Amino acid sequence: MAKYANPPQDPPLFTGTKESIVKDAQALCDGTRSLLDKLVADIKPAEDPSAATFESVIRPQMIDENNSALSNRLLGFYQYVSSNEALRDGSTEAEKILDEFGIECSMREDVFRLVDAVYKNTGLAESAEKDKDRLITESLAKNAGLQNVESARLLERERKSYIKNGLGLPEGEKRARFKEIKTRLSQISIAFQKNLNEENGGLWFTPEELDGVPQDVLDTLQKGKDENEGKLRLSFKYPDLFPTLKFAKNPETRKKVFIENENKCNQNVPLFKEAILLRDEAARLLGYPDHASFRIEDKMAKTVKTVMDFLNDLKSRLVAGGQKEIDHLLELKKKDHEARNLPFDGNYYLWDHRYYDRLMVEQEYQIDENAIAEYFPLTSTVAGMLRIFEELFGLVFVELTPEDRKRISPTGKAEDIAWHEDVIIFSVWDDAGEGEGFVGYLYLDLHPRPGKYGHAANFNLQPGFLKADGTRHYPATALVCNFSKPTEKKPSLLKHDEVVTLFHELGHGIHDLAGRTQYSRYHGTSTVRDFVEAPSQMLENWCWTPSQLKSLSSHYKTGESIPDDLVKKLIATKHVNDALFNLRQLHFGLFDMTVHTPKSHEELEKLEVSDLYNKLRTEISQIKGPEAQGEPNTWGNGQATFGHLIGGYDAGYYGYLSSQVYSTDMFYTVFKSNPMDGVQGRRYRHTVLEKGGSQDEMVSLENFLGRKPSSEAFYKELGLTS
Repeated sequence: MAKYANPPQDPPLFTGTKESIVKDAQALCDGTRSLLDKLVADIKPAEDPSAATFESVIRPQMIDENNSALSNRLLGFYQYVSSNEALRDGSTEAEKILDEFGIECSMREDVFRLVDAVYKNTGLAESAEKDKDRLITESLAKNAGLQNVESARLLERERKSYIKNGLGLPEGEKRARFKEIKTRLSQISIAFQKNLNEENGGLWFTPEELDGVPQDVLDTLQKGKDENEGKLRLSFKYPDLFPTLKFAKNPETRKKVFIENENKCNQNVPLFKEAILLRDEAARLLGYPDHASFRIEDKMAKTVKTVMDFLNDLKSRLVAGGQKEIDHLLELKKKDHEARNLPFDGNYYLWDHRYYDRLMVEQEYQIDENAIAEYFPLTSTVAGMLRIFEELFGLVFVELTPEDRKRISPTGKAEDIAWHEDVIIFSVWDDAGEGEGFVGYLYLDLHPRPGKYGHAANFNLQPGFLKADGTRHYPATALVCNFSKPTEKKPSLLKHDEVVTLFHELGHGIHDLAGRTQYSRYHGTSTVRDFVEAPSQMLENWCWTPSQLKSLSSHYKTGESIPDDLVKKLIATKHVNDALFNLRQLHFGLFDMTVHTPKSHEELEKLEVSDLYNKLRTEISQIKGPEAQGEPNTWGNGQATFGHLIGGYDAGYYGYLSSQVYSTDMFYTVFKSNPMDGVQGRRYRHTVLEKGGSQDEMVSLENFLGRKPSSEAFYKELGLTS
């Protein structure tokens, strides 16, 4: 492995202090501001129209943007992962500074005039006037005197972003209000996410109330003192929450946990309402009928109608299946309650679902998910996944030892290139067939801790791009997850759904590592939101393929692979209660679209958001909540825990479902017959993953499929073909 010993690029450093992070953010803003001021001072299109060219106006800004991206993402990252509260606060402050500066830049009319002059000089304006829906092609880019599709796409989008940021508005009151809204939305987003990250609520239960919850979970819970003597504290973090909802026999325990979890961040309730009102106001200022129309026009769907047609069609196909699944689960609940002498009121509740879904799989498919987890210890499962990606995409993952870290650290200190001692680091390379070049760095931060981001996500730490001298800067990408920590008795063991989650997030990481774009702006996962999930969703299929499940598995005691009969049973459960799962996703998607498509601003002002969230959930998922027991519809505030709708998926959550159409189409068409086809894997890497957002995502998709995408495989997979 000596050839992989010395990566040609240093890994990023995580040596920030609260003060340095804020200072660095300020310095980035000052540097960019100076550059923009200089461009405006030096280039005068009114006097010399030919002076405004891509090279003179856009190129310097892109070089600055590329270089800034090397530190600005890191500055904002500490708030998600640092154990030091002061550092998290500094990171939040830095993000606020950068966001507010971003708003300032996006509304600079003097810079917009320069960009607009370049746009007009290239002839892109003329071609857009002739054909509003035209696609940027290689020949169009060349005719406009631009280097490639990516540069032409960048120029067109850059100009449009100024208009969408309020510069299409006349100077004065309206524009000032628009800027005010943008600034406030940025503050809301930061505060909302901080509340979620720092949420530290919990409930005290007696061991009897937690009867049924696996001992592994109980062993990790905090033990009570004084008035809580003899009790255990259950947090709302996933490793505590999900096993309790799945295994606690007492329905009152599950109900209490479910309702409290929906109310764990109620300080976000007014923030959510304010955000949707401000978004609506901003969209109307720009002449859009609503925020969804503003957001969707640049995505693959293009129109609100396309999205609503898709969601409503899916709903109509799923409703009957959902009802059938509930009837079956209700029968199971009735028998269970009778056997345990519990009262039964004929209803199937939200806090019942994980429990009876799990019980059904155990009883009818003879599957015990804890027994399956024994075959998926975290460390060997990660190693198995990386082997799959190596074989499929022509990559090599080299884990960095403490000695390696020390050797390649720019400071000579191993601890300076990670943000926490739990973090695992890999240098990533191309294999011999791909040329043995360096690819980038991959970080895995897999266990929960106080103050850490509570879900599973992939964070790009540094993007890849072409530097001014023509050499490449390579990406650094991090997986931040919350899998249970190992105990003295057992390693961390992954349930099958956690294996799927890990594969999914690693899929985003691979997308990031495979990126080969010219500009950091379009690198890796920087695609439109209704496509970005497709590559990761496609890779989830490997977790349902017998040969791959076997190669991933290794029993934590014996090292044996998962037996064939268990694999068969597990795969048989893939679509168990699938209609209900997809109706849950539909609830999120339709709630998102509903709050972002009000008929009028006044209608939105009067909207009782929690009431809508819970009513829609009952109507779409058909599973009952506390309102069936006489509680008002405002019993919970699920939207206040829904970071996605504040953190970038607004009027875009449908993308999880629509990109599933693309991912299933890709898998069925190319990989289903042979999931480990390395030739197709590499073709996928170069045709789709490498391109990021550098060309229209539909072009990447059609190039890979050899045709336009179809929803046939998606509906077939769900058993919904009409």
